Amino acid sequence: MAEIDTQKDVYLFLHGKMDLREKAVNALVSKGFSKEKVTMALPTKVGNVGDYMAMLWMPPNPDHIKIQQITKVEQVEPEGMIGLWKGVSKEDIDAVPLG
Repeated sequence: MAEIDTQKDVYLFLHGKMDLREKAVNALVSKGFSKEKVTMALPTKVGNVGDYMAMLWMPPNPDHIKIQQITKVEQVEPEGMIGLWKGVSKEDIDAVPLG
């Protein structure tokens, strides 16, 4: 498992489960991430190589957060709800229970 740099930005994907936002942020903070570094993921802005993606998993009834590290960011035409994230390559590195 990769070492997590808790100073990097974390882009949170809730998959429409806005009611779980606070619970998800608290789970990431308990993992060592700074609350200020957790950002809601938007289809119009992607992270940088080395940043993290955290997504509620597995839809439609998530019970944990999958943490992935961004390994590559390519220029793409935005597509649907995924938007620019379509061009992001990532690697699973950890998981956190939703608590």
